[in-house]
Amino acid sequence: MQVTEKQYYSPEEYLAREDAADYKSEYIDGEIIPMAGGSTNHNQIALNFSTELNSAFKTQDYEVFMSDVRLWIPSRRIYTYPNVMIVAGELEYFNNRTDTITNPRVIIEVLSDSTQGYDKKGKFEFYRTIPSFEEYLLIDQTKIYVEQFSKTANKRWSFREYDVEDEAIALASVQFEISLIHVYNKVKFAAVASGESADAT
Repeated sequence: MQVTEKQYYSPEEYLAREDAADYKSEYIDGEIIPMAGGSTNHNQIALNFSTELNSAFKTQDYEVFMSDVRLWIPSRRIYTYPNVMIVAGELEYFNNRTDTITNPRVIIEVLSDSTQGYDKKGKFEFYRTIPSFEEYLLIDQTKIYVEQFSKTANKRWSFREYDVEDEAIALASVQFEISLIHVYNKVKFAAVASGESADAT
């Protein structure tokens, strides 16, 4: 990812440019960073997870959003687009913008080669400054592997990993469980030797 030609933009300038742009960009304390396009695996995993969440929460007080809804992190002056967010209770909009929220409880990111280092370290640090944030999932799109971070107390987080030997992921901050088969439904992994594609289901 590369920053655009100008070195510093105000949040207001960013939002004006974003409203008129044909593609999404993140804003990090003055810098505008165009977001890389996602792969079919990336899109499929995010769609699978959000679909299962939306179905499970039909009668519960949770809302599920995919990457078209923006997140504002005021303590770091960051606008970003998580792949999937879960909000508990009332939505908190930033400056009454219905495209920007501030209170996710759960954030789910699908890792890609260009962003996985930032997602694992930088973004997680930034997300932890959000008072409502309690759980973070990082999903690999090249193999069956998921990392889960759950808040247990102030400044304390537990860690769990899931791979092919596990059957399901259970969220800690909301009542929800999803099988790894459903997470990776229709996802195709590249075969190691033959060059053929192998379906995850």
